[in-house]
Amino acid sequence: MDITPSIPGNKTVVNSYGPGRFKVSHQDYDDTSLALLPESVQTWDVKDIQDLTVESLSIFTKLDEPIEVLLIGCGERMQLIPSAIKQAMRENGIAIEPMETGAACRTFNILMSEGRRAGAAVIALPNQT
Repeated sequence: MDITPSIPGNKTVVNSYGPGRFKVSHQDYDDTSLALLPESVQTWDVKDIQDLTVESLSIFTKLDEPIEVLLIGCGERMQLIPSAIKQAMRENGIAIEPMETGAACRTFNILMSEGRRAGAAVIALPNQT
């Protein structure tokens, strides 16, 4: 599904997503989860929400220009984030918003188009067989 909005050229944008794939800033990513930062994207080793830890989210707390909100794309369904993880992120000034992965991609694009300092940790949707 193409979800590309009008976003300034230096910002990360999710062009599309689907089972096992993302297209971010015109680059294809297959069979991996992603850490979406305002000006960059990195592959992310979390495959399932149960793998989520404070350490796995540390990429979002070590930025030169901190983010204010972190969207967690939990896969096919929104899932609750452990309170210890939410508290650790709050201590770094970051609010966590869990949602399904598609919603996280779309919301990330909206926040980027508004010029907000946001990030998204998106777990790839399962491949359809």
